[in-house]
Amino acid sequence: MATTASGAPTPRASAPGTPGTPAPPAPSDPGTPGAGATAPGGPATVAPGSSPWQLARRELRRRPAVRVSLGLVLLFVLMAVTAPWLSALGGWSPEEFDKTAVDPYLGGRPLGPLGGISAEHWLGVEPVTGRDLFARVVHGAQVSLLIAFAATAIVVAAGTAAGIAAGYFGGRTDTVLSRLTDLTMSFPSLIFMIAMLSVAKDVNRIVLMTAVIGVFGWPGVARVVRGQTLSLKHRAYVDAARVGGAGPWRILTREILPGVSGPVIAYTTLLVPGMISTEAALSYLGVGVRPPTPSWGQLIAESVAFYETDPMYFVVPSLFLFLAVLAFTLLGDALRDILDPKGGRS
Repeated sequence: MATTASGAPTPRASAPGTPGTPAPPAPSDPGTPGAGATAPGGPATVAPGSSPWQLARRELRRRPAVRVSLGLVLLFVLMAVTAPWLSALGGWSPEEFDKTAVDPYLGGRPLGPLGGISAEHWLGVEPVTGRDLFARVVHGAQVSLLIAFAATAIVVAAGTAAGIAAGYFGGRTDTVLSRLTDLTMSFPSLIFMIAMLSVAKDVNRIVLMTAVIGVFGWPGVARVVRGQTLSLKHRAYVDAARVGGAGPWRILTREILPGVSGPVIAYTTLLVPGMISTEAALSYLGVGVRPPTPSWGQLIAESVAFYETDPMYFVVPSLFLFLAVLAFTLLGDALRDILDPKGGRS
């Protein structure tokens, strides 16, 4: 047996598996539990350094309902953008909405049991005017989504600016903006919208509706952004930027705004279906866009008188409105769960 310089015996290495000798550590296998991955059926792990946007893409791929809703949203947006070309595919244009070659008494009832659906009229025609319903619906999508998106942009811009200013500066600025938010939220906005749109005559109805809806929608965004700003303005990286000499504008745009972008995006997606419904309600009440400019709410209002003799005239625009609101709502719920820092995912 070998000895050391001091005369003590030198310990001899034992073969693996010999009692009293620890086995050498096994190399880590990325595919086995305990080495950065979970066993089959266990909770999914998050790779270190994953950004909220990477988590969002991962969650969107895992949820079939979200993929379907995202596909519907893209379909409606594409339909609105290409409305003139889509209606032209059937030989219809806004100048030819009165074109008709349909026998109004097919099947013993006006327009037949399917509302005049044929190879020429893909969704049927309007009972009285003979306008092609497909052309009217796709142009209605253009009007409804244009108002909804433009009003949402106004709401998000105004609400984000007010919320960040109130949360970061505090004091008198916070008091004034908070009281203005409370005053706007307590105002009977729907009644005021109806009254203002009823009085206004020689104005662009799309622009007016966008402005009126946008003016009363910003307080909700402002409250969300103010709460997020209050939780972010004393974080270490914000204090470091402040100590480093960064001014308020740089801190607000470079440090605070990226931190509130996730909840704002999720809230924005949830705002769009509300804007679509508001525009449809105002048009249904007769204070929205005026004929012959179509919108989904206006088409539903005109179809009510024919729901017994021509149910397809009522079903088609109602179905488009329902699917659009549902798609944006499901997508907004998913983005809220993924991007909201308080939700625990990001």
